Amino acid sequence: MTHQTSDLEAQLDVLRQEAQQAIATAETLDQLDQLRVKYLGKKGQLSQALGGMGKLPPEERPRIGALTNEVKEALQNDLDTKRTALQAAQIQAQLEAETLDVTMPGMYRTQGRMHPLNSTIDRALDIFTGLGYTVAQGPEMDTDYYNFEALNFQPDHPARDMQDTLYLTDGNLLRTHTSTVQIRYMEENDPPIRVAVPGRVYRRDTVDATHSAVFHQIEILAVDEGLTFSDLRGTIKVFLEAMFGDVPIRFRPSFFPFTEPSAEVDVQWKGRWLEVLGCGMVDPNVLKAVGYDPEVYTGFAAGFGVERLAMVLHQIDDIRRLYNSDLRFLRQF
Repeated sequence: MTHQTSDLEAQLDVLRQEAQQAIATAETLDQLDQLRVKYLGKKGQLSQALGGMGKLPPEERPRIGALTNEVKEALQNDLDTKRTALQAAQIQAQLEAETLDVTMPGMYRTQGRMHPLNSTIDRALDIFTGLGYTVAQGPEMDTDYYNFEALNFQPDHPARDMQDTLYLTDGNLLRTHTSTVQIRYMEENDPPIRVAVPGRVYRRDTVDATHSAVFHQIEILAVDEGLTFSDLRGTIKVFLEAMFGDVPIRFRPSFFPFTEPSAEVDVQWKGRWLEVLGCGMVDPNVLKAVGYDPEVYTGFAAGFGVERLAMVLHQIDDIRRLYNSDLRFLRQF
């Protein structure tokens, strides 16, 4: 064996040990690929080491060739083994990061509930829309004309005292009923009309268990040729039976400036009579105010406080519970 052959063998042995150590300590697939290029690439250290084979005697070249192949196969095996290990570790890390541990308790999120006022409004409007009514809304701040004058409230009529409200510096006021929207709707639409009007209203009331200065109303209005009190009674009966079930209903004579004749409506609920809404035939003066001919058209209107119906249906003892935002109360619904 020549001196050159001995040096080349020693060089290959050192290269093998150095490469195997580097491969064993590689931490990423990218580092491993860099080592592959460094040692086994076309311009890698193994190729450089073999550059001196041409100077060896012919009889010694097979020996160095076989040793070179041995080193190359050993390094390739080490690279493949390490690559498999790194890939497995990478997959495991990804699985651990993305795994949902079903044995851990979930995060509790409180479920939202429908407020009893909103559910009562939705329930009532579903009934009226099923009867062919259109839902309309209007401004909560309005003029004296729409709130009183157009509805046949004379400037000095005592009925205004029952609906005292907040007056603004510009002469407008906060509406005391949703009847203002009825006037606006009739001004913009020709008969026949059937409209249901939900909304918030304001009155100067002393707040107690059954009264509030701010509350909600739903009113209905129907205008057509030939409508009578029987049509009003039938509509009210259908609505109340849909809300309360098959309960006794009675009509009592009453007074409203914008209807004539007028009535209060009671239902017998849990053994006693409860007043639930007011109604009547639209006064001819109201029809004239919007340009309808009272000799041709008649109409009826009805309205109720949403809070009152909600309190009856849910057996609520104090109207103020509906506005206090007490979750212990609201979570019952």
